[in-house]
Amino acid sequence: MYFSTDYFSPIGKILIVSDGEAICGVWFYGQKHFPSLDNIVINDDLAIFKKVKLWLDDYFRGLNPEIDFKLRPEGSQFRLKVWKILSEIPYGQTLTYGQIASRLSKTMSPQAVGGAVGHNPISILIPCHRVLGANGKMTGYAGGIDKKIELLKLEKRIN
Repeated sequence: MYFSTDYFSPIGKILIVSDGEAICGVWFYGQKHFPSLDNIVINDDLAIFKKVKLWLDDYFRGLNPEIDFKLRPEGSQFRLKVWKILSEIPYGQTLTYGQIASRLSKTMSPQAVGGAVGHNPISILIPCHRVLGANGKMTGYAGGIDKKIELLKLEKRIN
């Protein structure tokens, strides 16, 4: 069973989903790959929701909070490998799709990485907004380029 709560960020309403023990999803309302809400029960009282909301409060205040709760994204082995690399990108820094591809394999395509990044179910916490196109080009973000720009501004990565 999955539970949800909403978070009202300065850049848009966010859905947070948990299995009761870990965070399984963080999506901006209206973004690509937004989940079906059919089998999700609203429950604003889970302890993990309180933790993630405090984390998001600190993050949107421009801080770099530590994640002290479990994340449990669901995906293929390939996607999990990409999301692990995303989780290792430091606050305020970026990588390109090509750099991530080369970490995985000499023959990996940046487009395949882009597909995995775009399906990241835990936005912001698994920082897919820190991935740029070739030569640092601002490209691709399931929540919208406008939100990606705002998140990178918040991290003082761009002006």
